[in-house]
Amino acid sequence: MRVFFRRARRRQRSVHGPTCYRSAAYHPLRPWQVREWRFRSAPLGRRGLDAQEVGEFLDRVAGDLAAVYDALARSRRETDRVKDALRRWQSEQARVRNERGYGR
Repeated sequence: MRVFFRRARRRQRSVHGPTCYRSAAYHPLRPWQVREWRFRSAPLGRRGLDAQEVGEFLDRVAGDLAAVYDALARSRRETDRVKDALRRWQSEQARVRNERGYGR
């Protein structure tokens, strides 16, 4: 069973597509990682969180969200293309049936 999952994982495509320039070691953030992320406190003498760490984290989240939205947009375009092709095919089939007299 483990072998099956390993092979399936290898076959999965990257969310980022073929033009992504990230390292192969980079793994996109998962929702649970975002929810559990904890920031260090700011250095002594300052209040709040470490601004640089927060900024880096937000950049990473924004990049992952952008990749997800790009993949979603590609998926929707493909769905629209398939639906249009199906409609054209169905219209053509209906036209052929009517011409041959099968529809009566």
